[in-house]
Amino acid sequence: MSRHGRGRLCCGLGRVCRAGRGKAKPPASIWEQETLTGDWNGARTALKDKGIDNHAQLHRRDLRRALGRHQPPRQLRRQAGILGRYRPAKADRLDRCDDAFHDLSDPQQRHNAAENVGSIADPSNIDALPTTRLFTAWFEQSFGEHLAVRIGQLADDDEFIISPTAGGLINGTFGWAGILAANMTSGGPAYPLATPGVRLKVSALENLTLLAAVSPAIRRPQLQRRAAAMQQIRHDLQLRRRLAVDGRGAIRHQSGQGREGLAGVYKLGVWYATANFADQHFGLNGGGAVVSLADPAAAVAQPRGNWGIYGVADQMVWRGANSSLNLFLRAGASPSDRNLLSFYIDGGAGLKGPLPGRADDVLTFGFAYAKISPEAAALDRDMLAFAGPPFPIRDYEMVFELSYQAQLAPWWIVQPDLQWIVHPGGNMSDPNNPAVTVANAFVVGIRSTVKF
Repeated sequence: MSRHGRGRLCCGLGRVCRAGRGKAKPPASIWEQETLTGDWNGARTALKDKGIDNHAQLHRRDLRRALGRHQPPRQLRRQAGILGRYRPAKADRLDRCDDAFHDLSDPQQRHNAAENVGSIADPSNIDALPTTRLFTAWFEQSFGEHLAVRIGQLADDDEFIISPTAGGLINGTFGWAGILAANMTSGGPAYPLATPGVRLKVSALENLTLLAAVSPAIRRPQLQRRAAAMQQIRHDLQLRRRLAVDGRGAIRHQSGQGREGLAGVYKLGVWYATANFADQHFGLNGGGAVVSLADPAAAVAQPRGNWGIYGVADQMVWRGANSSLNLFLRAGASPSDRNLLSFYIDGGAGLKGPLPGRADDVLTFGFAYAKISPEAAALDRDMLAFAGPPFPIRDYEMVFELSYQAQLAPWWIVQPDLQWIVHPGGNMSDPNNPAVTVANAFVVGIRSTVKF
């Protein structure tokens, strides 16, 4: 399929060839049409031909923290939560040749329930403050076949570090990986807050793409999806509100010539930020000496600059008549002295068509391991020495998730989901009861996605 749309060829500025296009046969029933409300007597198709993909999506999810080791406090409670996300119409490819708009208007409404767990990895990838906002809006210009420049309000989780197979999971860490969400300024240029920026795309070879993006990183309040980092982030917000620059680069390789001719996606990326970042272990006392932040007189040191590297592998390993199996693996690392997480790895498998007669269903399993940086753990040991027990030493957080996407109709997906989160917050102390750590969490949920 060409990027100009199915069955259409670009003939000139704003003109579309329609030769050879047959009239689409209307679906036999509501269960066969692409959207719940149908084609609006042909109006939706006419709008799409003019470059306006006019549809809305409603995501609803019920979350329940099912068990823990102790009675949760007020902030970390065992209860159900309803999350909603509504995405109205978006304009796409207003000019079919080279220029494009995407997600020109994408206001969304959501409700937060992540505080029930207290983990660094958000159990839901649609968590955000309940508000309506413009998410992404950008313009792209192609220069020949090998170069394209995109400018506007961008979200890096549209292209960078994303694994297609991991997209079948609901926990936010399997999308915008936890090592980026926890370490980058204000969580990075990703959902729920995109950032103005510029992205350069170079199609170097047939299956090799180079991506580079740059944007200002503005410290701003938003939903904090990392309970263990909340206090440090809030302190950082009070210390300095400044403009910095985040730069990201990636090499992406897509191939249909992998094992037995099966398709795969491979990415290698690096990011760098020019902002000042709070040291995880040391600060300065009144005399200017370097001391542990466990000293009440210490002021947080602010080393300049931050960076990280990551890699992604997503490969189909088996394909049957109506089924296929994909495996994915992602890993990343960042400096220990200025980041909450120093190492991260996740992986898993996605089975499409797991049951006879259910070719569009997807069963996905994933695990994620996030290592608390040695410097942050060293501060915990200093705090234990200063304050005495009980004071836990943070070490790691692990997430296990099993999710099943049931395609009940082209416009309706129902997705039951199970998550087991070990050491929420990296083994942090309970906010209301420091004598114990936050309990492991078993999260049960179900998501319903309807395309109007």
